[in-house]
Amino acid sequence: MPGAPTRAVDVLAGYRARRAQQALFDVRGTRGTGYDEFIDPAGAVRPAWQELADGVGERGFDGLDRLRATVRNLVDDDGITFVHVDHDALTDDAVAEPWRLDGLPLLISTADWDILEAGLVQRSRLLDAVLTDLYSERKSITSGVLPAQLLFAHPAYVRAAHGIEVPGRHQLFLHGCDVSRAADGDFRVNADWTQAPSGAGYALAGRRVTAHAAPDLYERIAPRPASPWAQALRLALIDAAPEAAEEPMVVVLSPGTQSETAFDQAYLANVLGFPLVESADLVVRDGTLWMRSLGTLKRVDVVLRRVDAAYVDPLDLRADSRLGVVGLVEVLRRGAVTVVNTLGSGILESPGLLHFLPKLSEMLVGETPMLSSPQTYWGGVDVERSHLLANLATLLIKSTTGAKTIVGPTLTAAARTELAARITAEPWRWLGQELPQFSSAPTDYYPGGVSAAEVGMRLFTVAQRSGYAPMIGGLGFLPAPGNAAYTLDTVAAKDVWVRTPDRAKAVPTPSVDLPVMTPSPTRAVSSPRVLSDLFWLGRYAERAEQMARLLTVTRERYHEYRYRQDMEESQCVPVLLGAIGSITGTDTGAGDDDHEAIAVAPSTLWSLTADRRRPGSLAQSVERLGLAARGVRDQMSNDTWMVLAAVERAVVHRGDGKWNSAVAPPESQTVGDAYLLTAQSQTLAGMLALSGMAAESMVQDIGWTMMDIGKRIERGLGLTALLRATLTTVRRPGAEQAVAESMLVACESSVIYRRRTLGKVSVTAIADLVLFDEENPRSLVFQLERLRANLKRLPSSSGTSRPERWADEIAATLRRVDLADLETVGSDGRRTELLDLLNRLHADLRELSNLITTAHLSLPTGIQPLWGPDERRMLP
Repeated sequence: MPGAPTRAVDVLAGYRARRAQQALFDVRGTRGTGYDEFIDPAGAVRPAWQELADGVGERGFDGLDRLRATVRNLVDDDGITFVHVDHDALTDDAVAEPWRLDGLPLLISTADWDILEAGLVQRSRLLDAVLTDLYSERKSITSGVLPAQLLFAHPAYVRAAHGIEVPGRHQLFLHGCDVSRAADGDFRVNADWTQAPSGAGYALAGRRVTAHAAPDLYERIAPRPASPWAQALRLALIDAAPEAAEEPMVVVLSPGTQSETAFDQAYLANVLGFPLVESADLVVRDGTLWMRSLGTLKRVDVVLRRVDAAYVDPLDLRADSRLGVVGLVEVLRRGAVTVVNTLGSGILESPGLLHFLPKLSEMLVGETPMLSSPQTYWGGVDVERSHLLANLATLLIKSTTGAKTIVGPTLTAAARTELAARITAEPWRWLGQELPQFSSAPTDYYPGGVSAAEVGMRLFTVAQRSGYAPMIGGLGFLPAPGNAAYTLDTVAAKDVWVRTPDRAKAVPTPSVDLPVMTPSPTRAVSSPRVLSDLFWLGRYAERAEQMARLLTVTRERYHEYRYRQDMEESQCVPVLLGAIGSITGTDTGAGDDDHEAIAVAPSTLWSLTADRRRPGSLAQSVERLGLAARGVRDQMSNDTWMVLAAVERAVVHRGDGKWNSAVAPPESQTVGDAYLLTAQSQTLAGMLALSGMAAESMVQDIGWTMMDIGKRIERGLGLTALLRATLTTVRRPGAEQAVAESMLVACESSVIYRRRTLGKVSVTAIADLVLFDEENPRSLVFQLERLRANLKRLPSSSGTSRPERWADEIAATLRRVDLADLETVGSDGRRTELLDLLNRLHADLRELSNLITTAHLSLPTGIQPLWGPDERRMLP
């Protein structure tokens, strides 16, 4: 392409400038320049990166800006988030923030990947041998190779796990390994993750985003696929089931939506096709682990845990845990379930074991690790302790008993003195490690074109019968600036692309050992916890739609009458504000003074739209809709997240992706009006899209039924509350007309009403349309008929259950109403019969919601017996 080389030079100039800047920092004694993944010592682009360099040059600066924006939008559309908790804040308000992903991948040459793959697979085998020994024969202890205190004093050692074995040849099921390249070009392992490794879901999601964001680069470079690893993981989980399981049931155990990597867990469960469960979904009975499913129990054979081992059983492990299942350890001892990674596997993350890994490997398998780690110095050895004490300012100081890592370069002189005294007093508790080194590679994460950034990566393996299968690629990352990088803190992720050995010859998919057993067909989880999230998902989606409609019509009427307050019709503005106040239970300024209500309308409308802390506001409804959806993310399609992301961007996110906490409109009226218009219209469009997907794309199983029940109850509650606030008071003709028309617009029934009545306002005609018309999908009787049908679809339906009987009673109440009576006006100027009817219907719908919650969405209380049937008979 003519001119492309020139543009490439210009675009890549930022990379070379950044590398030169790093060289200056090196001279000043800070972190060195390290290995350059992109440019060789002669200044030429390395062969593995040439095609990417050409592609970047062809894009130019504008193209790179578009790539960055496209990646950000795709991340939002797919709902890829991480949960951030500000521990320095006064509250632990966990917020799901957009995941940060670099648009340019980290490329690995074929030769480098061969080295990494061999070393990674070997390291998994070595750690597996160590794990097997530590929880069985303990030759590493009895031989004197590993000091006993390094095992028994570490909190990740689980005594209750001694003797518990995973079926098959390997005890280490899943292994994550943080790797970076040192200045000499060799790869180093900075950390092993064996407790409950995270990041595989992010790696698979990142590949999806980068392939869609830069299809030309993806096609040109043609990296080896990462998806076969997910299939290997799925089959390995099935194969890990106890021998007695004929059709294994596999679940993914999550700490919940407040977990920092909740998306990672849900996405992986979705890709694997296994239910994502929380502790509330599981129960131990008769020595077996079961999954709750709407009044029934399904036996669970394999658990892929993402909960730390200490929290999985409050009976045998941490008593304060709310993340585990009472009695799970006992079920493991019986061999009735397989939990992977196995309990106690977190001990392999201990820095004390890392120090002795070469000796342990030599003793247990007769091999030396191909991938080395940064040099370590254990305080339990005199010579190493001396080096440790002399170099506190240049090492990572790690605890062999699980305490937080200390970054030596951040210590003051006084802190070093105090730390030295602690090390001298108990030297075996401390270990020093050389600081990790990182190589540099191109990044598009920062504005201004391509720049250089340090990079690392997390690689993954999964156990199979014949060995360990690696993910081809992994999750790359940009380390945080400054000393935070030494503790592997990150600012963004990168996709890792492994080059194909021969472009003319397709790379065969890695062989996967097929299990003898077949998986149990798993439908959507229908435990009370999941059904509750779906019930509230339906309610919040409907609530957001109703509020968007009501805010829109109120805003439009305000602009229509704010300068014409002498007209009778202007009374509709304070009436509508009062209706919103009644529905949300907040003060909207709609008191006795209509002029004052109209004067404060702009700030009121802003707060009701943007303030997520205001009860019933649009922002709060959208936020809680997102939380409910994330609780069942494994059951939601990607299209769902595309819709939700657009709504969240419009309503509750600022431009930087943070949550909007503004409670006052901006000084510019134009800016404020533009925000209100966008937020309200985008929400309405999004909720209509969700409703359409639910009707046309979702399997109408028990989860869908419960979601529709929530929707119908919320629509009935909103309708009765709105009618009560707008139609029960008699007003002058002009005001009555404006209020009625506005109410009908909010109910999405204005068009059909005008066609039937030619615009004449009649309370009887309105009530007939929005309360009693069975053909109007917005009417109350329509909601009740859908509710009754949905309740009959529930597996526990008997025709006479309390929720069913209550729904029948509400329908009977409507049938007994005489339309003419609703026009009756009392001495106080109110339509008393209509008011009484709406009050009763509203209260009855709330009670129906409570009955459904009690009957179908509440978890049983109390701890179940852990013994089996035979043992139970032996009790006195």
